[in-house]
Amino acid sequence: MGWRSVAVHEAEAQGIRAVQSMLLDSEDIAEFLDGLTAMIARRLSVDGARILCSVTLERDRRPDTVAASGPEAAELDALQDDYPDGPCAAAAREHAVVRVGDVLDDVRWAAYHAAVAERGIRSILGVPFELRGEASAALNIYSTRPGDFSPEAIEHVQLVVGEASTALLLAVRANRSAETEADLRAVLASRAPIDLAAGVVMGQNRCTYQEAVEILKTASNHRNVKLRDLAIDLLSGFGERRRTPTSTADQIGVTGPEAVAYSAPASASCARCRRSAAAVASAPS
Repeated sequence: MGWRSVAVHEAEAQGIRAVQSMLLDSEDIAEFLDGLTAMIARRLSVDGARILCSVTLERDRRPDTVAASGPEAAELDALQDDYPDGPCAAAAREHAVVRVGDVLDDVRWAAYHAAVAERGIRSILGVPFELRGEASAALNIYSTRPGDFSPEAIEHVQLVVGEASTALLLAVRANRSAETEADLRAVLASRAPIDLAAGVVMGQNRCTYQEAVEILKTASNHRNVKLRDLAIDLLSGFGERRRTPTSTADQIGVTGPEAVAYSAPASASCARCRRSAAAVASAPS
């Protein structure tokens, strides 16, 4: 591996660690996404370029800006809503990276490009989140410099967005029945580490979000640790454990009969999980 490959690999690893650390330190998913946009804007703002960054989530063909690096980034997102289409909307809808090298030369979305050019924007990048078809979303990056966003920069942003997609996906799932923007923001303001840990339990036990949280609460009581601390412990090593599969019981340190609540086979009903968790909760210490 050449020196450049080593440098690129280390930069990617640092990006992943930064996203994971930010997620564990955030009180809620909204704070995490705001921090993510600010981090990307800061890292890409080099050589005199000014970078603005936002996240747009679209459900039922209704776009909503759920995070932004600042008020100006949010305004640029809102501006796109005034036009039939735009690069960031296309990135989310088509699930593909969209780059506009110079808004003054790119003939796609000409009316929108003219509007952002008046605000000093010259190049745009849209990178889609991985939401498994349950919604569409994109990270939107605006630069005051023409010709911005090299292939290496785009690859780095894609890596960061891929790491962040799980948090946004869980927020979408928890909010599946919500109808208003206020509902969405309430879900985004939920406890990020606990929600993501619940997502891990959901995937391994094939149960609902509420059932997964109850499983975590039982484990929290069993270990006599705070629920948030248990969730962070589970998530902090999840990347490594994905390469060496273990049961949820192993991951959160539960042994004995109560481990049944966390290791029921995929074919088992999650009612079994609930019964086992209830038995643990009522068992004498």
